[in-house]
Amino acid sequence: MAEATVLPPGPDAGAELRGMARAAAVPPSRMPDRPAPFQDAIRTLNTLQTNASYLEQVKRERGDPRAQLEAMKGFLERSGLKVEDLDRLNIIHVTGTKGKGSVCAFAERVLRSYGLKTGFYSSPHLVQVRERIRINGQPISKELFSKYFWLVYNRLEETKDPARASMPAYFRFLTIMAFHVFLQEKVDLAVVEVGIGGAYDCTNIIRKPVVCGVSSLGIDHTSILGDTLEKIAWQKGGIFKPGVPAFTVAQPERPLEVLRDRARERACPLYLCPELDAFEEGGRALALGLAGDHQRSNAALALQLARAWLQRRGREGVGEPKDLPPSAEAGRPVPLAPAFRPSVAMVQGLREAEWLGRTQVLPHGPVTWYIDGAHTTSSVQACVRWFRQAALNEDKPQDGSEVRVLLFNATGDRDTAALLKLLLPCQFDYAVFCPNFAEVSVVGNADQQNFNVTLENALTRCLENQKTWTQLMEEKVGQDLWLSAPLEVGSLLKPDPVRGALLLVPSAERPLNSNSLVFPCISHALQWIAQGRDPCVPAPAAKGAHPHPVASSGAVLLQEAAVIRVLVTGSLHLVGGVLKLLDPALSQ
Repeated sequence: MAEATVLPPGPDAGAELRGMARAAAVPPSRMPDRPAPFQDAIRTLNTLQTNASYLEQVKRERGDPRAQLEAMKGFLERSGLKVEDLDRLNIIHVTGTKGKGSVCAFAERVLRSYGLKTGFYSSPHLVQVRERIRINGQPISKELFSKYFWLVYNRLEETKDPARASMPAYFRFLTIMAFHVFLQEKVDLAVVEVGIGGAYDCTNIIRKPVVCGVSSLGIDHTSILGDTLEKIAWQKGGIFKPGVPAFTVAQPERPLEVLRDRARERACPLYLCPELDAFEEGGRALALGLAGDHQRSNAALALQLARAWLQRRGREGVGEPKDLPPSAEAGRPVPLAPAFRPSVAMVQGLREAEWLGRTQVLPHGPVTWYIDGAHTTSSVQACVRWFRQAALNEDKPQDGSEVRVLLFNATGDRDTAALLKLLLPCQFDYAVFCPNFAEVSVVGNADQQNFNVTLENALTRCLENQKTWTQLMEEKVGQDLWLSAPLEVGSLLKPDPVRGALLLVPSAERPLNSNSLVFPCISHALQWIAQGRDPCVPAPAAKGAHPHPVASSGAVLLQEAAVIRVLVTGSLHLVGGVLKLLDPALSQ
């Protein structure tokens, strides 16, 4: 039977309800003065993803979102903190649909350039859970993670209430733990990224942030936040606090008006950020550590957040104000924030900002990986613009061919067809689909029945994506491609005794007519794409490695190509699995 290493879920309730990680662990016995090892902490943390009593609680709370915040306050107090304690963290609180993590990364790096000790809480993580809680830009050490994990976990265990859910779920727990880390490690400020939405997100127990930000809005998590930009804007505006300045980027008219109304309700001064051009002089563009034109608005928002924080905390060197043309204010529902000349520290921070898995390029010899966790229509549009500029405008190699490959997966309630349609202009030679499992191996375990159901569901989704891609390609090129019958995963899975894994194999009734492939895990997909030409990826086994004609013919082209360009997108969890395999240092 098959077993997979599953990437932990993000903070959304849907992921928690689905229980993406099925590892169930019993906390080991431990002496109070001897914290258990890091791996024991991770195994115990993973049990919070499938806590049965919590799942029932989430279902009850869905009809009363305010109960979620009250529950979070209760968990925080049981852990030994009060909401008032969070006031000492000097928080920058950031929400939005697209780019909020990038905004946080820019703002944190800018403020670190002033010599400040920074905390940074974000989600989801890509490779290791420690990435979610950072000090001075670095994930906390395994020793610190273990120390604070057991501190919080044991306190919550000791204060169990049998009448209610005794432990917070995965994201709530890590949020509480982050607050403990930042307070006890005495950071000068904490940049806190909202998980989902804002109004009822568990980070919104923060009462008095120094400044708030709202990045670009888009349609995502509709089952939780609503199916219109106006509903989503209402949720995002829920982080506004009385007297606390807030900044946002250019938004569609109606959602911007919703943000304005939410700000007025809460007596929150809200400002619209000018474009990054307003901060630049003499035709010299500010250098950004994150690639892509869409990062310019994220950088502009980060500059405003950093400057507002510095001003409110009485810091020097916050940048000289610049006059904007009078026309800039005309007809705006939200006043325009003043532009300013960025300080030397700000310029350095923007230039040195890093954010894994977002418009990231990894050149590995003849194989270049273009990695971006875009998963909404707007963010995929931005990803396509970045990829085409970064890769497709390059000259064709003179000494051989270039092969372009798409590696894609999507999760949740996203419109996969809409995302895939946006990727067509990239002119991929092959499209590869796989679940967000880093590895698949033939090893039995106690949870194999549940796992197999999950594997089948994940592969069914991949096969549906493949079918959608074939349909889109048919429409694009006008060919009459024969489409397959209804999907049945079980008939396509066969064990490979040589590689010790499952492979997708064709059936006589279901020929594959487009240049697309489905693999049961990320590792096998990377092996086929790289064909032994990336030093970080093992070559596919000679026997049984090419289970159908598209894989066989494609392997020959990939082996002979002078350049292989691979775009990985559609899911941050997919990106995390790819980075784990391509950059082993990230797992250390």
